[in-house]
Amino acid sequence: MRADRLVSLVLLLRQRGRLTADTLARELEVSTRTVLRDIEALSAAGVPVYSERGRHGGFALLPGFRTELTGLNHDEALALLTAGSGRGEQVFGLGSALASAMRKVVDALPEGHRDAASDAARRFLVEPETDLLSRRSVAEEVPDRTMIEIRRAVLAGHKLRLHYAAADRAPQWRTVDPVGLVTVRDRGYLLAMRSGADRTYRLSRVLAAEELSEPAQRPDRVDLDRVWRERCAQFLSGDHIAVQLRVDPERRADLLSTAVAVRTAEPDADGWLRLEATFQDLRHAEWALWQLGTDAEALAPASLRTSLRNRAVAIATRYGDSS
Repeated sequence: MRADRLVSLVLLLRQRGRLTADTLARELEVSTRTVLRDIEALSAAGVPVYSERGRHGGFALLPGFRTELTGLNHDEALALLTAGSGRGEQVFGLGSALASAMRKVVDALPEGHRDAASDAARRFLVEPETDLLSRRSVAEEVPDRTMIEIRRAVLAGHKLRLHYAAADRAPQWRTVDPVGLVTVRDRGYLLAMRSGADRTYRLSRVLAAEELSEPAQRPDRVDLDRVWRERCAQFLSGDHIAVQLRVDPERRADLLSTAVAVRTAEPDADGWLRLEATFQDLRHAEWALWQLGTDAEALAPASLRTSLRNRAVAIATRYGDSS
């Protein structure tokens, strides 16, 4: 909305001082022409913005101008700034909204606390790209247009058409009643209902989405945390197999990419990780652990250890003859 953009423009000038039209355009994700029109609108509304020509020119506000925004105390602002410093900007396509909110948070602080809070937030790092134990998994990408349609349907309570590519199946269109959105380990999920039955869709597999005008058939209130726990329990209670194993931390990401789920993880005495992972069946577990070679060890069930040993013996026998 233009009103939000105008507020963001004023906050950028307040917090950074003189900025060129090109810089403002990049920050606000609009064209330079739109920025110039917004500057004219602000001037007409009485906001003391002026331009300076020359090599170091740009737009600036008269010293002392302050917007009227609700104030926050130091800890409240620090919590929000810290949350915004992580990878949350990638969640559900809200990157530009988060950037705008962070500008408002900084501007809402009392003059004496603004620099202190910003400096304190830089002392915290949330969800960095690299991990001491393993490589970070790559966050799944969802096209902005698709994510916007899904998010609008969830918030408006409207039915949603999805072009969805389930694993090992041809993409199909389906109409669902969206319940909520969940993000776990950089993976996003849409919780929905279809013909009265619970459904969970991985956002990265949604090829296209369309918000419909028809109201969704869903409860007025929802405890999304409880719903997610119930669906996880239901998913893991199917015909899957639970495996106790140890893995070299350097191969943790490889394991996560093949397992259905990892329920527990804790360091072992020798620096390896002890995990409880879920696989589709015994054959899937055997295949996944075989890919890790000597960088992983299955501890249970015994049938998995036996199948891996038999495979290793067969390979050793095949290549044991030096001739």
